[in-house]
Amino acid sequence: MSLGYAEKLSYIEDVGNVGMAEHFDSPYILQEKIERLAMMIQKSKHLVVFTGAGISTSCGIPDFRGPKGIWTLQREGQALPEASLPFHRAMPSLTHMALVELEKAGILKFLISQNVDGLHLRSGIPREKLAELHGNCFMEACPSCGVEYLRDFEVETIGLKETSRRCSDVKCGAKLKDTVLDWEDALPSKEMDPAEKHCGMADVVLCLGTSLQITPACNLPLKSLRGGGKIVIVNLQKTPKDKKASLVIHGRVDKVIAGVMDSLNLQIPPFVRIDLFHVILTQALSIDKKYVNWTLHVASVHGHRAPLPFIKSVEVSFLDKHDYKAAILHMQPFRLKRRTMRTRSFELLLKLNFSNGCGCQSTEINIPVDFKVSTDCFNREKDAILKKLRDTAIRDLCCGLNAVIERKATLTLKSEVTVCAIVTNIVQHNKTSKGSADSVGNSDVKRQKEIVNGTGTSRKRSQGRKRKFRF
Repeated sequence: MSLGYAEKLSYIEDVGNVGMAEHFDSPYILQEKIERLAMMIQKSKHLVVFTGAGISTSCGIPDFRGPKGIWTLQREGQALPEASLPFHRAMPSLTHMALVELEKAGILKFLISQNVDGLHLRSGIPREKLAELHGNCFMEACPSCGVEYLRDFEVETIGLKETSRRCSDVKCGAKLKDTVLDWEDALPSKEMDPAEKHCGMADVVLCLGTSLQITPACNLPLKSLRGGGKIVIVNLQKTPKDKKASLVIHGRVDKVIAGVMDSLNLQIPPFVRIDLFHVILTQALSIDKKYVNWTLHVASVHGHRAPLPFIKSVEVSFLDKHDYKAAILHMQPFRLKRRTMRTRSFELLLKLNFSNGCGCQSTEINIPVDFKVSTDCFNREKDAILKKLRDTAIRDLCCGLNAVIERKATLTLKSEVTVCAIVTNIVQHNKTSKGSADSVGNSDVKRQKEIVNGTGTSRKRSQGRKRKFRF
């Protein structure tokens, strides 16, 4: 059983000084400060953003020192709040997506996060422009070759321990490790070094939703002062660094950032979550060669033993073959074994029923089966297909759209593996005073497409610190 979010973060610091009172600037003062912050960002040459738990509270993830924070409730002997959705289905907030737009506009140069929820990476911030100081609950890393693997499930360990999976590089194969730090672990240099470098270069360090009490991370923004940079703090509680800041804003982060984006005349992009999965078809002839024994497997792209958390069940039926019995697969691994006539081709209809937290209840995919393992394998341009899938989902406000990214066959094992991508969530953020969001649900789906095979080119990002990174 994976550790809870509170347990994964309990290493960070002592529970002292928790539950500080929240402060709110008056509406007039708040608007004045928002306009001042927007002007500072507009004039900045090297903006660095430093984030804490406060930017993820609107995502359903509790903070630590707020009135309903984890440490506040623990100190008062109260039960921790029930999660409104599974941790692995948490979606980026308005602030997360605004930072993505600031990076694309060339304004945000680097982002430093103390959070382990992985939402910055999932929102679209390039890995080379992100330092995750305390790790990522959804990331595994190879200690040998350095490849990082972003998962769609929580990694089961913390403390830089070995997990149950290995590096997929055929030249490596080393055991992977989780990336979340434990009490005794020092901040990794590959995260701290670029964070220190960019803070030293920054003319503005914008601290969002952090109490600035976690050492040594909390001292990073101060490095900007040596070069004449300025610190801005947006937080509901007072912090030990307030006296060092040029501007302190007491307001909800989403509301402040929505106002800033409005002042800068920048749009907040929608968030589209796309998940990947495998459809594996394996076959073998019977002894008399009249029948085919075949197995259908709907599986994770992260390995045979990895969970598939966004699919609750799979309904399998046969189009135009009423004599073939349908099946419902309730338990993982989702596997169906059948025996059919060798000469009879047919078409499978897979209805994927999604788990709690997805934007629609289900979608359908057609799989043609003729028992001829094709040698015409293909590997389409992944970025181009995902871009077209994302653009189509935004245009049509449609969850459940899916596309084939890759199809490969293994003649010796007589199996065919299809890699599919599927849109499971769409969230549009409104630049209002409340910074609200609209999530596309089942009632908003206009239509379901069977397969969207995308073409086009992906947007090139500015070249920076490169890392080997895989989904």
